[in-house]
Amino acid sequence: MIYNHLVVRYGELSLKGKNRRHFESQLFETVKRKLRSYEGLKMAKLFDRIVIELNGESYDPIVKSLQDIFGIHSISLAVRAENDLEEIQKAALLALNEAIDGKRTFKVTGKRSLKSFPVNSMQLNREVGGYLLKHTDGLTVDVHRPDVDVKVEVKDTGTYISCKTFEGAGGLPIGVGGKAMLMLSGGIDSPVAGYLTMKRGVRIEGVHFHSPPFTSERAKQKVVDLTQELTRYSGGKIKLHVVPFTKIQQTIKDKIPSSYSMTIMRRVMLRITEKLAVNNHAMAIANGENLGQVASQTMHSMYAINEVTNMPILRPVITMDKLEIMNISHRIGTYDISIRPYEDCCTIFLPSAPKTKPKREKAIQFEKNIENLEELIDEAVNEVETLILEEGKSTDQTFEDLF
Repeated sequence: MIYNHLVVRYGELSLKGKNRRHFESQLFETVKRKLRSYEGLKMAKLFDRIVIELNGESYDPIVKSLQDIFGIHSISLAVRAENDLEEIQKAALLALNEAIDGKRTFKVTGKRSLKSFPVNSMQLNREVGGYLLKHTDGLTVDVHRPDVDVKVEVKDTGTYISCKTFEGAGGLPIGVGGKAMLMLSGGIDSPVAGYLTMKRGVRIEGVHFHSPPFTSERAKQKVVDLTQELTRYSGGKIKLHVVPFTKIQQTIKDKIPSSYSMTIMRRVMLRITEKLAVNNHAMAIANGENLGQVASQTMHSMYAINEVTNMPILRPVITMDKLEIMNISHRIGTYDISIRPYEDCCTIFLPSAPKTKPKREKAIQFEKNIENLEELIDEAVNEVETLILEEGKSTDQTFEDLF
């Protein structure tokens, strides 16, 4: 293997104008934290790239780790050459010979960021392409659909030649988009919603409603494990707030007509999540609601439920087909955890005929049946158990009660 570097390319960051430097710094810090266990690596942040010197480390696990980081468009295996045309041509030939493996066409994509280099990008394409044609057999140039794209990037730290590129996660670096509280049920949809929220640069903290003894410790552990899996994409850690919800659910069951119990329960969940958001300096709430999927996710239900908060509610999966959500769930590693057969609080006391078109006015009226509702909400918030999940650590090592 001749490759001794990785070239990490940015995605949308190049469009961010005055914010670009901040975005790039956030991404660089995330990359350093993600790869901190590789002591031999050397990293440099260039104007529009991150360059990683492998120093003998295997590239495969490093690339896989980088593919979990939002803000990265692509990662290329690269060989470094000095900024000299002959050295660049020789290095490009080595890279092409290793990559060709039965392929028949190539093109050269030159990019001269170092303007003092005497050969411009178009000339670089011709000079390197001509050299490769002269020193290989059976290869032709195809500038439209080549089997191998030989990327040649001239930087002030050297020239990086790459023939093999891996797709990145895209999106924006974690931390540039504020913070949101993710309502995490334990099903398939809400972890995917968390992943997609983080993809837009938003840090998340999970909020899970736990109703023992009606929901088991295994159901809670399932949500802990989902949060742990999401730390792969979070830049390090995620807090999970476990809300004791038994007393509130029993009160709703006793005081509210069954057809409206789901509506009232969701309204109370939003109130609690909003309070936790304020306490933890978050500016939005995210959830896995999918339009029309269940009774509480119809347009009428959302209208009746949303009224209790002015905080923005992010619904990344709201228009997706279930199959689309499941495909993402498989890809990000949460599906097998989500389908564990342990019920969450949304499935207990489930009415046989929940309202799919609840009236906001009726919901407000029924809530008045619970005279001490605000006290119950404050009590639940004050008794929240907060766990800190950290990437790379098993869940039994990372539980930390903050209260």
